[in-house]
Amino acid sequence: MSTVRSMPVSERERPPGSAPGGGGPSVDVSYINAFVEAVGHVFETMLGVHPKRNALKVGATAPDGLRLTSLIGITGKVHGCVALSFPPDTAFRLAGKMLGAELTSANAEVIDAISELVNIVAGSAKAKFNTDPPLQLGLPTVVEGTSYRVKYPSKSVWLQVPFSSDAGDFVMEVTYSRNGG
Repeated sequence: MSTVRSMPVSERERPPGSAPGGGGPSVDVSYINAFVEAVGHVFETMLGVHPKRNALKVGATAPDGLRLTSLIGITGKVHGCVALSFPPDTAFRLAGKMLGAELTSANAEVIDAISELVNIVAGSAKAKFNTDPPLQLGLPTVVEGTSYRVKYPSKSVWLQVPFSSDAGDFVMEVTYSRNGG
């Protein structure tokens, strides 16, 4: 799995409301890489799917078409959110691989499966952070629909990490802030 080497937040990419000229948010790629590596590991070992990371984007955008997005909050010395967003067919294929069944609708099994997927990815990434006390994960939430945006406080930076895979394309979005200390 290819990780992120550097992630400058240029003036062009800077989220609305953040200060230009270095006063805005900074991005520590070590936090992002833990999630990129977790996606690769979890998808390959658990699902037999080989995701390929594509070019990163800064900022959250409205999804194209119907999407199923599973989100989970992270709290502790670092707090934020990680989301996995799937077109329905990709979500059905991944859930089907988890459950050993062919799934064709966004039923409770699919919702539970993609909730568990974001939980496992976040848990795997969380294990890479050496914080005391350890980071805590919230309960996963799934949003289904078209033309919605996931928003977080204005000083946060959303990083979109698109992936392509043999199960279909999907996007991981991560935002975080470091708490003092």
